[in-house]
Amino acid sequence: MGSAKKSNTDRKARIEEMRRAEQARERRNRILTITASVVIVCGLVAGGVVLVRSQSDGGSDTAASDSSAKGKFVTGKDGVKTWEGKLSRNHVTKAVKYASVPPVGGDHNPVWMNCNGDVYTKEINNTNAVHSLEHGAVWVTYNADAKKADIDALAAKVKKTPYTLMSPLDGQKDPITLSAWGHQRTVTGASDPDVDAFFEKFVQGKQTPEPGAACTNGLSQ
Repeated sequence: MGSAKKSNTDRKARIEEMRRAEQARERRNRILTITASVVIVCGLVAGGVVLVRSQSDGGSDTAASDSSAKGKFVTGKDGVKTWEGKLSRNHVTKAVKYASVPPVGGDHNPVWMNCNGDVYTKEINNTNAVHSLEHGAVWVTYNADAKKADIDALAAKVKKTPYTLMSPLDGQKDPITLSAWGHQRTVTGASDPDVDAFFEKFVQGKQTPEPGAACTNGLSQ
C-alpha cells in the first residue's frame, strides 16, 4: 500500500509540474502572439496566390495513408499491445487512414483535442486525438456495447485526471479500449484493475514524444 501511495503521489507531483510548465509556456505564447500576428499578416498578404493554389491542391477528401501502417501490434504478458514499427509524426490537414481503430500514433492534425480530463459525448476526429496522444494523453474510447455504468464511472475518472480524454468510437471492435502513443489495451469495465495500471504507466509516461506539451487551448466540441 505504501508503495502504491508513493507512486500516486509521485505521478500527481509530475503532472502538477507539467501543468506549471504549461502555464509558463502559455504566458510566453501570449507575449509572442502579438509580434507573430504581424508577421503572419504580412506573410498572408505576400503569399496569397500560393495559399489559394495550396488550398486548391489540398481540397480533396481523399484520406492520406500513414506510414505507421507498416507496423504491427505485439501483445505483452500484461495484456498491453505495443506498436512495433515507425509512428510518423507529420502534421497534416487531411483525414488519415490509420492502421488500427482507435489509432495509437502517426501523422495527425496540427491541433490537438483538449485532454485535460475532457469527456466528449460525440465522436471526435482521430487526427486531433492522435495529437493528444503525442502530448502524453491516455484516450479512453467505447462503442455501443459498453455498459452505461462503466461509461459513467470511466468518465468520472477521466474528469479528475489531467492528460486524459474520453469519447465514443463505434468503429472499434471491443467495448472499451485505452490508448496511449504506441500502446493500447482493452479492459472488461471501469472496475478492471488494468484501467488504473494503464493510467499509472502511460499518463505522461515514458512513451510520450512531447512530454509536458499542452493539453488545453486545443480543439473542443
